Amino acid sequence: MRRSFAAAICSISLLATLALGQSPTIAPVRVTSGTVLKFHLQTRLNQTSGDALDALPKGMVLEVRILDSIDSDSDRDGTEFRGTLVTPLVSEGEVIVHSEAEVRGLLVLLRSKTHPEGFRYELLVTGLTDRGKSFDLTASLNSSFLDPGGQPAGDSKSATK
Repeated sequence: MRRSFAAAICSISLLATLALGQSPTIAPVRVTSGTVLKFHLQTRLNQTSGDALDALPKGMVLEVRILDSIDSDSDRDGTEFRGTLVTPLVSEGEVIVHSEAEVRGLLVLLRSKTHPEGFRYELLVTGLTDRGKSFDLTASLNSSFLDPGGQPAGDSKSATK
């Protein structure tokens, strides 16, 4: 009985030691309805689709007015949000997606080995609908989705707390 008690104590102390390496709190994300955030277009996985978004460069900024309030303290991982494009997406002088296009996105909780807290919340734009035509894409608040610091780029810091 003493051996099993000692083994249990060792296991608990080992787990406690591992847990100390990462913070138990994750910085929340809070965005009020009407806030304009700058998302950065990421590399598209399926660029052979032949649609107009293939011409847009990685890192292009999408200014999005958020229509739904977002609060990671009450909204779950995977919660959808809606928005509208504030400025058109233009390539070589041609409007690819017009302003006021519908924006779809997700609040996601990402595991990150390099982030100091081990996890981070991220807002991702997953698609646009412009004049009845839908486009799938990925855009994040970070200029690089794999940004090791997990810090939003540009003016979007004010939207996170």
